[in-house]
Amino acid sequence: MGHPRRLRKKYATPRHPYRKERIEEENKLKHEYGLKNNREIWKTKSEIRKYRAQARKIQAETTEKRAQLEKELMTKMKKMGLVIEGGLDEVLSLTVKSLLDRRLQTIIFRKGLAKSMKQSRQIITHGHIQINGRKINVPSYTVQVNEETTIEYHGEMPVLEPTPEPQPEETIIPVETKPSVPAPREISTKPKIPGPIGGEKQ
Repeated sequence: MGHPRRLRKKYATPRHPYRKERIEEENKLKHEYGLKNNREIWKTKSEIRKYRAQARKIQAETTEKRAQLEKELMTKMKKMGLVIEGGLDEVLSLTVKSLLDRRLQTIIFRKGLAKSMKQSRQIITHGHIQINGRKINVPSYTVQVNEETTIEYHGEMPVLEPTPEPQPEETIIPVETKPSVPAPREISTKPKIPGPIGGEKQ
């Protein structure tokens, strides 16, 4: 047993951290859902694996116990909006996007309460959203089906200004300068008058 004040990690990191296909997929998900870092994706994957493990465990149970456990799991999945109709096969086919679509940040944007995913995350963390009259400031909060109609602004409506997208930095190309050439000396065209030989006479 670990220390009671030391929280256990709730996600598993990838076995191959530098695989190109996985990195490209995670970057695409971060951009599409406005995620802060890869940990949010890893937590979602761990939660999906937990639901799949429960479904596989139920499939291995006896007939009497399986019916009860399957009913409890399917009730929970329908309440979260992850499954509409179907059985354990639908739970086994869940993807990362299935759970990301139920995040409060995603639903706020799709309901039109924010102009972008980044702005949706901002107004949630600043405490401008409430569900059933209770303020929620966690963007990863999983919204249940019966809670979708109760999502609204907390207090006064925040001023929604468009969030500027980060612009790529301009690369300054140095201009090649030619080396400075000294100006040619002016050649005098006046004839030189020879002076007296041997100096001036006394």
